[in-house]
Amino acid sequence: MPIDLSVALGAELPEVGFEWSASDVALYHLAVGAAADPMDRAGLTYVDDVAPKVLPSFATVAASFHATEAPKVSFPGVDIDLAKVVHGSQQVTAHRPIPASGKATTRTTIAEIQDKGSAAVIIQESVTVDDAGTPLWTARSSIFAKGEGSFGGDRGNSAKLDYPDRAPDQRLSVPTLPNQALLYRLCGDRNPLHSDPEFASRAGFPRPILHGLCTYGTVCRAVVDALLDGDVTAVADYSATFAGVVFPGETIDIDVWDEGRSLLIAASVADRDGAPALKNVVIEKR
Repeated sequence: MPIDLSVALGAELPEVGFEWSASDVALYHLAVGAAADPMDRAGLTYVDDVAPKVLPSFATVAASFHATEAPKVSFPGVDIDLAKVVHGSQQVTAHRPIPASGKATTRTTIAEIQDKGSAAVIIQESVTVDDAGTPLWTARSSIFAKGEGSFGGDRGNSAKLDYPDRAPDQRLSVPTLPNQALLYRLCGDRNPLHSDPEFASRAGFPRPILHGLCTYGTVCRAVVDALLDGDVTAVADYSATFAGVVFPGETIDIDVWDEGRSLLIAASVADRDGAPALKNVVIEKR
């Protein structure tokens, strides 16, 4: 049985201790498009050798940054095919600015499992603290496993953001690199869906796709730069639902509605007539 609800729901995963360096942070920032112009002093603050500023989205890769193998989806009571799994949503709550280097511990719980009939949605919640036990960030993510539903669970709710009935306050156009997925995989996500053409074909794609979390980080970085004056500490919470794929080399159009304390965002692919990439995107300002 791929999903045993009685075992999986509420299960606690082994805690993970990890550390990161300023060099790790800089590589992550390069992988989400920072410092594309080497003469831009503001962009260079993302890749400073000693004290780079840190996007809150770095939290999504910090614990697994030095992984060298493809991730396995194997939680207590859950055994599913990696080729059937896509990232559903991601949220990071930054309790304080993320240091440029440090040590931390993450504890993860399977908080919810939704039965969509044709698929299963598995929601994890991870709490990360530093060596002193002070909270750094809380992350909540979901994975969507095609063909793994109908196991007798609740359907659950689906998030839907009501966008303002007006034109966006700003539109950003952000190009990605043809090799961006290969660069991002050096941040710890070695899923062959993003690097192996044959694996991508078996999963139903014409070529490897960009990591959803790379799109997530790229949008965060672009919005911080354009609307928050590059102040990464101004982001208290960042959440998004993955709505479609981006192929490396495509351009992401980012629409932003400024609602005061909240920035409401939608991201689409310019090269494919506005095909959706991220939806239900919200940055809550500190």
